[in-house]
Amino acid sequence: MPKQVVILETPERALADLHAALRTSAGDASVEVVTTAAQLLERIKQEPCDLVLLDYLLGDGDRSGRSLLAAVRAEDPDVPVIAVAGRGDVGLAAEAIKAGASDFFVRGENLSQRVSTLLAKARKVLDLVGRHRVLREQCRLLRQADRERFRIVGSSPAMREVIDRIERVAPIPRPVLVVGERGTGKELVARAIHAVSGRQERPFVAINCAAFPETLLESELFGHERGAFTGAEQRRQGRFEQAEGGTLFLDEIGNMPLAFQQKILRVIEYGTYARLGGERELRSTARIVAATNTDLEQAIVKGRFLQDLYDRLAFEIVRVPPLRSREGDVEVLARHFLDEFLMEVPALGAKRINPDTIVVLERYSFPGNVRELKSTIERAAYRDRTAQIDPEDIDLPVPGATPDGTTFDERVEAFKRRQILEALAQSGGKQSKAAELLGLSYDQFRYYYRKYSEHPPSA
Repeated sequence: MPKQVVILETPERALADLHAALRTSAGDASVEVVTTAAQLLERIKQEPCDLVLLDYLLGDGDRSGRSLLAAVRAEDPDVPVIAVAGRGDVGLAAEAIKAGASDFFVRGENLSQRVSTLLAKARKVLDLVGRHRVLREQCRLLRQADRERFRIVGSSPAMREVIDRIERVAPIPRPVLVVGERGTGKELVARAIHAVSGRQERPFVAINCAAFPETLLESELFGHERGAFTGAEQRRQGRFEQAEGGTLFLDEIGNMPLAFQQKILRVIEYGTYARLGGERELRSTARIVAATNTDLEQAIVKGRFLQDLYDRLAFEIVRVPPLRSREGDVEVLARHFLDEFLMEVPALGAKRINPDTIVVLERYSFPGNVRELKSTIERAAYRDRTAQIDPEDIDLPVPGATPDGTTFDERVEAFKRRQILEALAQSGGKQSKAAELLGLSYDQFRYYYRKYSEHPPSA
């Protein structure tokens, strides 16, 4: 028996008798009467109902029931709709069913008895509708759980392909190579692979290979024994041990020193390694996911990356698309980042994004990809003093080259390179002194020196 019945009454109250009969026959059901099409659609939108009745020809006087059927179906494709008429007409009944009505009911004599029959017929349909709604809600919750599990926002064809590849390769205990421009979310992809790999209860350990010189990188990854080097006062676990049984994420593997690549290759091939300063061979069961924004195939040609290591890592390659290739995702991501930021900083109050702002965002190429979009939205939300982020709140660089023909990023890189080389010259070639002159740590200086000596930017 339906619990929520909604009737669209006509201006002439043609359904008043039907309303009274329903109240009598529907038991404890709530029978609600609305008088306009707008009220009916708003009622359905706000809360699901079990049964809708409307006059197929008269409607609400302004819109016929015939024209309203599609609108009702658009708001709730499951709700049973009974098309009511003042006379029996086989052609009219067939037309109503074809237009989307669940049944056709003729007003007239013995109304209470025929309403009871109608409700009995509707019982099976209502059971199916109820099950369908439950299944739909379960599917929605599953999709939401998947999004939360992956934490990947976006539904563009390019990202659906990424998610499909993640799901297929995650259970396979082999290395994965994640490639993409800076800021595209390569670590997010690695974490998604871990989340659905069957290893999610084990650790996910990440390391940026570009942040350490070779000697420190070996200690960071493999650990060291007491006395292995000056300052090694006790045994220390490396990232391979910390990731035991889980996933080890090697970020920026394209910047790993060539000599050290051989050591990683051995671990991948044989699953064994030794701590720095140690002799005992240890076994690793960590699954390796590597990432880079470097063109490794070009690096191989130039002798900067081992072909054998590439072959081992590239059991599967997940290519994360740049934001400019993710059709429709800029708006979705922008609203997502705004919601997250406002939850993190509730003092900013409620804000929304002006549709014109979305147009501005979608026209920009975002060379920094998703990371740049997130920073842009958070900065705009912080600076905005109203409840709406307008185009003027968005601080985006003007695209294009500078007057000398180089881009802004190229000029910044050239400036950094000059600073590194000039500091090195001033220190007489002593890298520790050069680092001190620039206010950098020795490791930071080594990273930039290696970067600009091997990949000098145009200046």
